[in-house]
Amino acid sequence: MKVVIQRVSKASVTIEGRTIGKIGLGMVVLIGFSKTDSAEDIPFMVDKILHLRIFEDNQQKMNKALLDVGGEILLISQFTLLGDTRKGRRPNFMNAAPPDVAQKLYQKFIQEFQNRKVPVQTGQFQAYMQVLINNDGPVTLILEK
Repeated sequence: MKVVIQRVSKASVTIEGRTIGKIGLGMVVLIGFSKTDSAEDIPFMVDKILHLRIFEDNQQKMNKALLDVGGEILLISQFTLLGDTRKGRRPNFMNAAPPDVAQKLYQKFIQEFQNRKVPVQTGQFQAYMQVLINNDGPVTLILEK
């Protein structure tokens, strides 16, 4: 599982000109699932995301987590994160989970945020999307499990 997190002041996702997800202060979470990922990995990763201290306190130090600032999540499935570019010029996606497996894991990821009462908006699995990100800082982190 590979996750790219961007701290944002606002973000949105559109499909064919229609906005399907929109957040204010929070995180855009891009997630790609590998063949070896399972539903058991998801609670750990969600916990890590929710408690990462990447938001500033009164002294402009990154001491606050998403939960501390009342932030939102925009969760986007992105299998291209699993692209292996070590050889050749075309990414190899052999390590990415098959779509049916990845979609179930993506839905479980969404459910885990909802179970924790975190406002979450999403993209659409396997859709061509336009993601508008106002990266705040910029702050971007990569998490892998």
